This record gives sequence, structure tokens and C-alpha cells, in this order.
Amino acid sequence: MMAFSRADTSILGRWWWTVDRWTLAALLALIGFGYVMMLAASPAVAERIGASSRHMFFFRQVVYLMAATGLMVAVSLLSPRGVRRFALAGFAVALLLTAATLVVGTEIKGARRWLPIPGMSLQPSEFLKPFFAVVAAWLIAEGKMPGSKVWGASIALGLFLAVGAILKGQPDIGMLLVVAAVFFAQFFVAGMNLFLVGAVGGIGIAGAVGAYLLFPHVQSRVHRFLDPTSGDSYQVSVAMEAFANGGLLGRGPGEGRVKNVLPDAHADFVFAVAGEEFGLVICMVILVLFAFVVVRGLMRLLSEGDLFVMLAGTGLLTQFGLQAFVNMASTLHLIPTKGMTLPFVSYGGSSVLAIAIGMGMLLALTRRRIGARAGDAAEDTSAAPMMAAGGLR
Repeated sequence: MMAFSRADTSILGRWWWTVDRWTLAALLALIGFGYVMMLAASPAVAERIGASSRHMFFFRQVVYLMAATGLMVAVSLLSPRGVRRFALAGFAVALLLTAATLVVGTEIKGARRWLPIPGMSLQPSEFLKPFFAVVAAWLIAEGKMPGSKVWGASIALGLFLAVGAILKGQPDIGMLLVVAAVFFAQFFVAGMNLFLVGAVGGIGIAGAVGAYLLFPHVQSRVHRFLDPTSGDSYQVSVAMEAFANGGLLGRGPGEGRVKNVLPDAHADFVFAVAGEEFGLVICMVILVLFAFVVVRGLMRLLSEGDLFVMLAGTGLLTQFGLQAFVNMASTLHLIPTKGMTLPFVSYGGSSVLAIAIGMGMLLALTRRRIGARAGDAAEDTSAAPMMAAGGLR
């Protein structure tokens, strides 16, 4: 545990006394579960596909999780102005790389979402989500400033349509729906004109209906959800059996069977592995951790006076909570299946690093600050004596 004096004016010292340590602890706990679940699921999956169980999944994911932890802490050191600049640069790069997947991307199961780079397959759309949430928040907030001549909402909507067109071209309809939901939540919180809010909501609904009508794999997933006998529902059936076998306390670490037969046991269905080996109790702990991060973050944003910080935090929390909900709900057969990872817990380098960036920006934005506009704040904190005197709000 870190030990910093309140009189410590170093960068880390000021960070420690201003960051939301409860949220940080919950995120680190989820990363810890990621280590445990890789130990539980990766050897069986690697053995089934004929790879080295030690090298193929576990040690690679250990490196990803260690990098994610350091990246999250590093990003959380930024000021709100630094977060905005980082997001603008990151969004430009991620948008360019995501567009590049349509031309030079690796095709897997009929989708071009990945760029082959040494050591991993990069999915740049994962990074697009948190960066777009912050950029859209900045544009909407700038447009709402008194006397502003910036058509922030219109520019944000244009960027959203550009992102949507690229994601549709891959195609990655699940990612597109998550981005649309985050964008709609930000418009709603910003108190925009009801016509614009309705337009954004209409685009989301039209996108969902269009995905069902245009993409056979989306139709298949919806039909299999409504009627499991209408197609292959093997993974969901096996996952449900895993939860039943695990019961309240689970079969014990390493004693699960689902990971031996479930193709995506280390990724999309890692929650089923947790249910079988550790039981309902640990599954509820994981669920509570996700809920705690989202609810606590929203509660802190209620007292936030800066619109940019409020909108950016809302977008990042909506994305984080929605992704966790989609993964767990699809594993439990509450919604149609969607290939979406469980944040910090599932295997995947791009997903883990992108989520770490998003949560790092959230921690940076929700740090306690002396009353100053986010765009003008060069730093989040003032001198430590003011903190000791209770000067922070």
C-alpha cells in the first residue's frame, strides 16, 4: 500500500490524495480477477488448440494486465486539459487505424477488425470507444458554452456517423451499438434539444433494426436467443450448464469442465468459467465490483460543475458498464450472444489496454480539484497544505 504524507507535493503524492482510491481499488480487484481467470481458463484452451499453455495465453495476458495497470495509473495523472488533448490525438490515430482495417485488416469469421502487428492482433476499434466518448463530450460542452460559435453537437454527430460507417463496414455491429448508446447518454445528460436527442435515439434504433435486416449473423443470434432449437446454441447451453454445476460455492479452482469444451472459455465466456469453478458467490462479487465502479462514478459526477467532465465521465462509465452487462447477460442467456469481452477479466490485449485507458481518463477527470474550469486547469491539484486544511471540494 502506498504511503504518502499530505505534505508531499510530488506528482505521485498529489495524485494519491486526490484520486478516487475506492474506484481505483475496485478496478485493481477486477484486474486481479483477470489474473485468476487466466490461470483457470487459459491452459485448457491452449491445450485444446495445440498451443503452449504457458506461453500462448497466460503469460501473454499477464503482460497485458501489467501494462494495463501501469497505463491506467499513468493516464490518471493527467489534468482534464491533458485528458482532452490525449483523447483528441488518440481518436485521430484510432479512427485512421480502424479505417485501415477495411483495406489491410485480417479477416476472421467474415469480419475485418484486426491489424496484424508483431506479437498481437490489434483491434483499433476498441481504442476508438473511450477516445470518442471524451472527444464527443468536449465538442458538446464547447457548443453549450455561452456565446460559443462552435457547432459542437453537429460536429460530434458528424464524427459519430463517420465512426458508424467504418464499424458497419467491418462489420462490428455490437461495437457500433455500444458507441451509439454512449453517444445517446451524453446527449441526454447534456440536456440537448429533445429533437436532437430523439434523432440520436432514432439513429440507434434504426441501426439495430437495420443490423437485423441486413446481416445474417445478427438475425441468427436473435433467432437462437428467442428459440434455441432454431440453430447452434452450443456455447450458451454449455455456459448455462457450467453455472448449474458450480452452484453457490463452485467446484473449486481447476475443477471446472466447461473450459475443456467451450471454444471461447478464456474470452467471451470467461464468466461461465468463474461460475463453475468459484460459484455464485464470486460471480456476485465480480458483478458488485462493476456496479460499484459505475454507481460511485456517477455519484461523483452529480456534484461536478464542469460540463465537459460530466459528459466525458458519463460516456466512459456508460461504456464500461454496458460492456460488462452485455458480456454477463449474454453468457446467462438474458440477451442474444455478442462477442464482447468482460472488462479486465477476459483475455485480449486490445480490449484490456483500451479499457485501462478509459478508466485512467475517468480517474483523472474525477480527481478532486480546486475550483477551476477543466479546460483552463494546468494541473488537478494545488499545494498539499490546502488539502490538509480541507480546501478541496
